[in-house]
Amino acid sequence: MNKKTNQISNGARQFNMVIVGTGGQGLITLLQIISEAATFEGYDVRTSELHGLSQRGGSVEVHIRFGKKIFSPMVAQGKADLVLGLEEQEILNGIYFANPKTNFLINQLIIPIPLKKPLPEAEILFQLKEISKKIKVVPADKLCQEKLGKSVVSGIYLISFAAFKGLIPLKPASIQKAIKEVIPEKYLELNLKTFELAKKKN
Repeated sequence: MNKKTNQISNGARQFNMVIVGTGGQGLITLLQIISEAATFEGYDVRTSELHGLSQRGGSVEVHIRFGKKIFSPMVAQGKADLVLGLEEQEILNGIYFANPKTNFLINQLIIPIPLKKPLPEAEILFQLKEISKKIKVVPADKLCQEKLGKSVVSGIYLISFAAFKGLIPLKPASIQKAIKEVIPEKYLELNLKTFELAKKKN
């Protein structure tokens, strides 16, 4: 994994991130939080939402790009700095955007696909390693369920974890501030506890 920096790396003028998952996992909320955090830090931000099957459970993919000046909202083939997967099988949809320097951050969760045999984790990791060795699998669903009683906040845990690890070049304080801006009041306490849980695990 990358050295912890919380800055866009030397020589790079932009940061490219793709989040993949399934409908109902809160990808759009994560997109909004990271966009807000990047805006707080003065970056130009562009985002895009791609829905494979937009109904609950279908594949969803969102793109976030920020830097000094960004012209396109789409991450080009092989140009992702970070691919974050909220589900292990869905992370394979992010391979198209990866290169040998790309970090993969993955929620250790496999959601069964109707009429299909789930891919084992070992097979998924084998395919990813063909592209990049920078792979981190985190049991975010399990941790959030055990510590907070809700696995639905696993995405918040992962973006907070990524900020604390320097995988997203944004300050954790900016992510926390963005959570307060984006998350509705009635869910805010749970989401801030999730942020603190990620902090403790770093």
